[in-house]
Order: sequence, then structure tokens, then C-alpha cells
Amino acid sequence: MDSSDAPVAVAAHEAMGGAMAADSHMRLTPRRRGSAADSSRAARLVSEMRRDLGKYRDVRVAEADGYRQFLPGRKQPVYHFTNWRWAIEAMFHFDAAKPTSLLYREDANGHFELVGAMYTAPARTTDADLDARIPLSVARWHEHVNWCLPPRGARQRWGEQRDGHPVFGPASPIATRAACDSVGGRFKPRLLGWMVHVQAFASDDPAVIWSVGHHPGAAGRP
Repeated sequence: MDSSDAPVAVAAHEAMGGAMAADSHMRLTPRRRGSAADSSRAARLVSEMRRDLGKYRDVRVAEADGYRQFLPGRKQPVYHFTNWRWAIEAMFHFDAAKPTSLLYREDANGHFELVGAMYTAPARTTDADLDARIPLSVARWHEHVNWCLPPRGARQRWGEQRDGHPVFGPASPIATRAACDSVGGRFKPRLLGWMVHVQAFASDDPAVIWSVGHHPGAAGRP
């Protein structure tokens, strides 16, 4: 992506603002039957996160360790503080103590409250490998798919609408290469790779901790 695609990151971020469900622009890993071993592994991960990431309740400690706020100055239900070094390492292996992003909510006084973390994996990662990172019976990884983007250098076209719907991005009804070609766009079958949110600090309720979305009020998994 070039500099004209900065809105892509914004749109992808905002598409994750609440509970997420599979649709033409969002792919979720398949449900799997759970096991005692899966539950034990998931509980151990949450325990490790609380032990190793608890220091980041103070956002200043996160910033000192290389986490930088995504979209600073933009009001968001959940704020991502991303460490690009750990994002690169996540392409090769999983480390619960080194999430790609830390997730924060802003309280009434404007203070950041740690609610969880986002882990990532390359688009090429198989379901079996994702399951090895975090059991698929507990968590459902997601990826952004089938996006139609404006032509390169045509950032102004992001605001286009047809029949009351956006032409480009995750809210567009366009989800095929042919339909995207017909509006002069660029079709991306996949963006950014796999992601999963674990809200280990938001609640003790597993339905919240493992919610597909990262909004703490969005309990349950679609």
C-alpha cells in the first residue's frame, strides 16, 4: 500500500470497534469443539498475560517499552498501542508477553485503562498453527478480506457513495474483483493478516475475555 492508502488502516481499525461477525469483508476461523486441554491452555494464557502485561496498566510504561498509540487524537471505543518490533516477531512465533498491540479504554477522566491485547499472525498461517498459538475452540481469529480500494493516488475517492452505500472499504457491498474493477478500484483479497483480541484485563468472564470483538461490552461470540 502507498501513502494514499492511509484510510485503509483507519477503516480496518474502526471495523473492529465492537462485536464482529463473519461477512463478505471479515473472515473468522472456524469453530472447533472444545476440550479440557484447550480450556487449560486458554486459562494459562490469560494468567500469563496478567502476570507479564500487568505493568502496562500504566500507559507510560507501555510507551517506554516501544508501544505507540495508533490514530492519536482520534476518539475511539478502544485504543491500540502498537509495538512494530513485536509485530515483526509475531510473523515467526507467538509470545504472550509481546503482543502486537495493547488495548486500552479511556475513562471519564481521560485516563487509559488496559483491557487486553491484540496478537497477530501472517496471512499464510494455517488454522492448525493459529490453534497452536491460541486454541480455536476458545478464540476466533479474524482477518479483513475482499476490500475494494480507490486507485493509487486517489484518496479523495474514499468518500464516494452509490445507492446510499460507500463504494470503497469494509462497509461497501463490493466484495469481488469484478465489481471492484467496474468502479475503477483496486481489489485486495486480504489485508493485514490474522488478528485476535484477548481482553484479559476487562473481566473475569470468559465470554468477555474471548469475545470476537474488542469492545468490553460485546460479550459472547457470534
